[in-house]
Amino acid sequence: MSKRRHSRTVKPEHFAWLLACFCLSASVAANEVKVTVLDVEGRPVAGVAVYAQFAEGGEQPVPADYAVMDQVDTRFDPHLLIVQSGTEVRFPNSDVVAHHVYSFSNPNDFILPLYKGDAHAPVTFDESGVVTLGCNIHDQMLGYILVIDSNIFAKTDENGVATLPVGSSSLQAIAIWSPRIKTKGEVLSKSLAPDAGNELVFNLTGKLRPPHSSESGALKWSDY
Repeated sequence: MSKRRHSRTVKPEHFAWLLACFCLSASVAANEVKVTVLDVEGRPVAGVAVYAQFAEGGEQPVPADYAVMDQVDTRFDPHLLIVQSGTEVRFPNSDVVAHHVYSFSNPNDFILPLYKGDAHAPVTFDESGVVTLGCNIHDQMLGYILVIDSNIFAKTDENGVATLPVGSSSLQAIAIWSPRIKTKGEVLSKSLAPDAGNELVFNLTGKLRPPHSSESGALKWSDY
């Protein structure tokens, strides 16, 4: 005895709902860009800052209220912090020992004398650029704050991938930065051409510095 197969008719209102979902999904995908960073051997590079660059004079959104650069186990956490210019950065010391945090990165230089806990007020970084952090007590401590004129940013994951929303009409390019990239000739920014699709790949051509850790042996400031 054969079984009868029942066909299901999609009602017009259901079809309209499905079409709307499809269009919304396609729109979301079209407004995102997938950025992949690979080393000279084609391996993914994690922890790379990826951010949007806008046309000069374009409207800039209001910065976030604050960001946090902590100190844990005699290291800066995170090792690389990305903030929009104008953002307040808090420097709590969650460690069991005191730290003396400073940066000589002009014009974003500052000093937070020896302290534990939340002894100091936040530091506001109004100028874009790289802020290199150190501790006057623990020479092996090294960290970075990347200050950018954008609120669209991320860091690559273990697959070397970061995804950014790119809905703004004034967005011109996608840039990357990492303290591990030492070759001056590297291409660190790529334009977003209308026909470029929604994927960008940065194939780094120079040898990278090793990740900064107590096991890597890459603790000399001169290496960075």
